[in-house]
Amino acid sequence: MIGLHDHSSRTQRGSTAMMPNRSRPLVAACALVLLWGCAAPPEEAPVRVLPIEDPAPVRKPVADLGRFSEFIATRPTPGELRERYPDLMVVMPGQIATKEFRTDNSRYFVALDEQGRVIGGRFQ
Repeated sequence: MIGLHDHSSRTQRGSTAMMPNRSRPLVAACALVLLWGCAAPPEEAPVRVLPIEDPAPVRKPVADLGRFSEFIATRPTPGELRERYPDLMVVMPGQIATKEFRTDNSRYFVALDEQGRVIGGRFQ
């Protein structure tokens, strides 16, 4: 049985009740820093739309998905999308299209915003 004055066995086991007074502020400060770091909201990077450097039409199915995504991020009209990618079959919402399986990114089902601009879509 541990006596009331036997503090050595408790401090060896890591009890914080018997921690020296000079360590308590340090532990409290570390705990606050950890909690503050977890509670801080992540910073969101501002959305930057860069102009497309080469506005020449792309005369083949879409191969460079990065450049295609950059172009879609400019929110083009369906007409501008057709001008830039003349060999791409642009399927508008509600338009009837066949369901053959294509793997060459030659058909794009667009999603439009309220102004009728392309904001995304999917290849199918």
